[in-house]
Amino acid sequence: MGRVDGKVAFITGAARNQGRSHALRLAAEGADIIAVDLCAPVPSIGMYPPATEADLAETVRLVEELDRRVLATKADVRDSAALRAAVDAGVAEFGRLDIVCANAGVFEIQPALELTDDSWREMIDINLTGVWNTCRAALPHLIDGGRGGSIVITSSTAGLKGTPNTVHYTAAKHGVVGIMRTLANEFAAHSIRVNSVHPTGVDTVMIQNEKTWGLFDPDNPHPTREAAAVVFESTNALPVPWVEPIDISNAILFLASDEARYITGVTLPVDAGYTVT
Repeated sequence: MGRVDGKVAFITGAARNQGRSHALRLAAEGADIIAVDLCAPVPSIGMYPPATEADLAETVRLVEELDRRVLATKADVRDSAALRAAVDAGVAEFGRLDIVCANAGVFEIQPALELTDDSWREMIDINLTGVWNTCRAALPHLIDGGRGGSIVITSSTAGLKGTPNTVHYTAAKHGVVGIMRTLANEFAAHSIRVNSVHPTGVDTVMIQNEKTWGLFDPDNPHPTREAAAVVFESTNALPVPWVEPIDISNAILFLASDEARYITGVTLPVDAGYTVT
């Protein structure tokens, strides 16, 4: 316990799924939380429902149950001014910033030549530009704190290899690796470490929906979680169909802690061997 005791973490996409898991894992180890989420639909994302303000309120409740402080804001990572305001308010309240989890993202399956301009733009704006906006809003506080810090960007196995029917998503997830590597070099003199995590499928609403199951079980007119799990498992080296949010949270906790004090510029797969060649 206490691996990030006394530190403050800024987490985007914190209302549910991986973001909530990261907030709770870091809070359990002593961090206070600045939580941000859109809590609204994205027009081009139709395969799963959006997070809600009630979801974000539940994250707040669960963090407070761990006896940690939390400031939650409904904000869009595409809106750099709103994001800066959320971080500024959190630092004003808690007095510091140490950890950044650029986690917010969306996912959609669509053959490349069926993508609309809006679908491409929204994916890139949220999953790539939103990560940059997150880092840009947080970096001045990390520098001013003079204590260094850790930025962890959530990419994907699609940030390490091509993934059919997700060209916009895959492009964005490759792009955030470029952000990570550049910032790791540019801000190392401030003892700010920047890394990315690359999950295989995670057991959240992003993959647990009929459209994703159908991609993995295309001959089934009524795809199910159980049938898709068999195909999901075949893509991983380890005998599991997907990983859990806590598996990603544990990796982020490690990268955020002093245990990883000399680790920067790393693409860390948490992928059950999906990218093993």
